[in-house]
Amino acid sequence: MGASLIWLEVWTLLKVNDRIEVDVHLCSMRLIKVETFLEREHSIKEGKPVDRRKNVVEFGDDEAIEYAILSHRWMEQEEVDYREMVKFAKMAVEERDEIRHRDGYRKILRSCEQAQKDGYKWLWVDTCCIDKRSSAELSEAINSMYRWYENAKVCYAYLHDAPDPRFPTTSDDERYPDFRGWPEWFSRGWTLQELIAPSTVQFFNTDWRSIGDKRTLAPTLRRITGVPEHILIDGLHGNRPCVAQIMSWAANRTTTRVEDRAYSLMGLLDVNMPMLYGEGKKAFHRLQLEIIRASNDQSIFAWGCYVQTCSILADDPSDFRRCGRMELMGHNEFIEWFSKDIPEEELDSIEDRLGSFPITNRGIQIWLLLRPCRDSLTLFEARLPCRDGPHPPVAIYLALWESNYYRSPVPGFPDAGLFPPAGPNLLLRQVYLRYQDPPHRNATFKIDDSVLTDNGFTCCHTYPDKFTGNTLTLTSTDPLCVKVYSDGLTNHRFAVGLGQSFGKDWIHVVSNESKTLAHLSWEDYAEHKYIEMLVRTPEHAQDMNKARSRAERSDQVCIMQACLPQIARILQISSVMWKSSRMCGVKLEVFYDPGFNDVWGEWTAFDVNVGSFFCTSHWH
Repeated sequence: MGASLIWLEVWTLLKVNDRIEVDVHLCSMRLIKVETFLEREHSIKEGKPVDRRKNVVEFGDDEAIEYAILSHRWMEQEEVDYREMVKFAKMAVEERDEIRHRDGYRKILRSCEQAQKDGYKWLWVDTCCIDKRSSAELSEAINSMYRWYENAKVCYAYLHDAPDPRFPTTSDDERYPDFRGWPEWFSRGWTLQELIAPSTVQFFNTDWRSIGDKRTLAPTLRRITGVPEHILIDGLHGNRPCVAQIMSWAANRTTTRVEDRAYSLMGLLDVNMPMLYGEGKKAFHRLQLEIIRASNDQSIFAWGCYVQTCSILADDPSDFRRCGRMELMGHNEFIEWFSKDIPEEELDSIEDRLGSFPITNRGIQIWLLLRPCRDSLTLFEARLPCRDGPHPPVAIYLALWESNYYRSPVPGFPDAGLFPPAGPNLLLRQVYLRYQDPPHRNATFKIDDSVLTDNGFTCCHTYPDKFTGNTLTLTSTDPLCVKVYSDGLTNHRFAVGLGQSFGKDWIHVVSNESKTLAHLSWEDYAEHKYIEMLVRTPEHAQDMNKARSRAERSDQVCIMQACLPQIARILQISSVMWKSSRMCGVKLEVFYDPGFNDVWGEWTAFDVNVGSFFCTSHWH
């Protein structure tokens, strides 16, 4: 009954022949009839009339017929689309000749000639076998494409920029400066699945001369692509690597549309999802969520986070660049690795808990082995049941904000003692990993350190060093700036960090200095403090946010005092936010206090008339 109603609607909206096309299209692919295409081309060359009744493109079942398939680099203005292919016979001679002179047409012609030579009657070419005017057809084709390449009897990989009679075996940065020294085909996103899916891939050079096949070239292809030889030879059947390793193969590849960075990986990762061009990087987020729904492979969280606190999901395949040797660990092996550090009563249940991690509206609900950072309630190291070759289980870092966990940048200086050694502090906890990015806004600071300079202090270095002057704007890619000051008499130094995270701006000062850090250069010291503050951004943001929330009025000033013990002085930092300009004024002052009386060491907010508290003419 339901099917009849659907066809009644289709019948009223479409012509009869369109209705038939929709019906067939539900379970098949469009293919070029090789013989018909070549006969038509021969007639044109001979000046004979073209038979307009013959269809060059017809539907066929990819699992029932034998066909060849083309893999190539798109040249947007040169390609022949579906409309042009089916209307070709009815075109005027001038229009027809224009199409025949395109590089895209010549690719189809040479592919048909090769297919006929190899004994195949059908050929699939993405440019003209998909009616891209139909978003439904385009979406279905993209979701089916891996299977189409996999079911093809042979794939012709055309390297349009490889003129030599032999396959290149060494990189050539002079010839291919934009593609890491190799022909452009190896840098494109879609060609990755087109290399792996077919059992047979034949490579052709610029002149359509055969220069090798995938099996015999496997060692060279491994060096070019990072794909292991056994995958190139045997495919992914029963031998599928972990998600992170597959992602790494696409790390250095590019696509014209940012969404295709995700869509081109669906077949390799065995998932399907609708196409939503215009969604940008959200396409890659959706891809990861689909993978999580279908798999319990935790290597999907093993990507590298280096800049700012963010979603548990990566933004791009390039985040998996260093995962080329990643492999999953069996649960027993993983548990054995930490068996001495996990309480006995938890060992029995850990395997069941590691087995699944459902997606909820709060986040990804998952059990993890966590190790808290020293003296921190917001930074944790989490271990995953996967490893990079022979190394220990992978560690990622999580930041706690409002009872949810986000990815935190990888802490630098591993010998700095941020995390205590393994032991009973390893906790098995159920947490929620947020798959939405934390709130964000740019933060602009205007700094007045004139009192410091008047008292003999100098700003010795700023990290990152691109921040110059006393006004700076922090963004999601530059969320922190550290300014290092030194006393001219004693050479004692301290660092002031100005940051933004979770939509909050914050300021933090570090004045203690270990013997190890005392010997660092200004540049290294500033970088060390930058990393130290970056991994603790949730704490610093919470400290200021907590103080502000206690004040009642909208006009408030935040003040914090810190001891500079080696020179018996107090550093006072005052901060005020001007809502009209969204600028944060920061005033740094220093004064003597041998007794260090009444030093708070915490932020305190005061309700004041901002205009009278600060001399606004001095700030603006």
